[in-house]
Amino acid sequence: MSGPYLSPGLFPRDLLRPTVQFILDSQCESGEIPWFPGNYTDPWDHVEAAMGLAIGGEVEAAARAYDWLAARQLEDGSWWAAYRGALPDNLERRESNFVAYAATGVWHHYLVTGDDDFLLRYWPMVERAVGFVLSLQSEHGEIDWAVDGDGRPKGDALVTGCSSIYKSLECAVNIAATVGRPRPAWLRARARLGEALRRRPERFDRTWESKARFSMDWFYPVLTGAVQGAAARARLTARWDAFVEPGLGCRCVVEEPWVTVAESCELVMALLAAGDHARAVELYSWLHQWRDGDGAYWTGYQFVEDLLWPAEKPTWTAGAVLLAADALTGHTGASRLFTSVELLGGAEARESARPPRL
Repeated sequence: MSGPYLSPGLFPRDLLRPTVQFILDSQCESGEIPWFPGNYTDPWDHVEAAMGLAIGGEVEAAARAYDWLAARQLEDGSWWAAYRGALPDNLERRESNFVAYAATGVWHHYLVTGDDDFLLRYWPMVERAVGFVLSLQSEHGEIDWAVDGDGRPKGDALVTGCSSIYKSLECAVNIAATVGRPRPAWLRARARLGEALRRRPERFDRTWESKARFSMDWFYPVLTGAVQGAAARARLTARWDAFVEPGLGCRCVVEEPWVTVAESCELVMALLAAGDHARAVELYSWLHQWRDGDGAYWTGYQFVEDLLWPAEKPTWTAGAVLLAADALTGHTGASRLFTSVELLGGAEARESARPPRL
């Protein structure tokens, strides 16, 4: 890929219009966006796909996705791990990261559209979601990854999940400030979570084997703003050769010869957040070989066996492709959401936004 696809201000509209249409065609009449037609829907990936629709100009369809989400929010502010249509498809758990991501999607939609009414309409959903998530924060700052079917916390935390929540709390704080209902307690909770991610590795993976073999544990703290500046660049450099396969993309798991498109797109945005535009452009240029004729992108490629695996083209992968393209080109008002940290408000917000001292 070359030239106009990567130049700031020149969004690859013709290339990615079929990708937007793929998500649109996969969306149900209710607003639900399953992984692919006939499959289940989870709240996190539903939001990821909805953000792709908004980037592609399909803001009404994206808004319907949030209508669907709001209609299924439980009384405690959470969602089940998966749905098929109106009914839960997984009653075993409710994941804090999935719940928090609603705030990221709502703020993203507002940054794209500037629609104040939209933000006010979904403020109650965001407030309830954040309430659920923060009820799972420990005194040490980390946030439990899930509750079971009876609402009991699972008793451990994930680096990737907590990093995603860290960005979601930034978005939630900004929503609260914009609608005139500031929540300083959310800022304080976010600061504690950031400290845990940066300085308390022992609070994660306490009851299972370390997840450090997954690439997301490597780059998500950078993608979500928990680690910034020189520390972010050093973190990405440290395991670049372990996770990145030149000409192909980013591995999902360090020991598997399998690159995945969604993780590669997220790494593109993490590189931009760390100020490494050149490597972000190069990595993104490798990914379009995994694009199918309908504009969708395959999940990934197993390069030892030379096969696309699994034989799936998820809507959330398409959403990630669109988010990375927006971040590279500055196409929408949300283009810097995952490449910078911006906290609206007064001195407390500014202090919280500062990167850690090295």
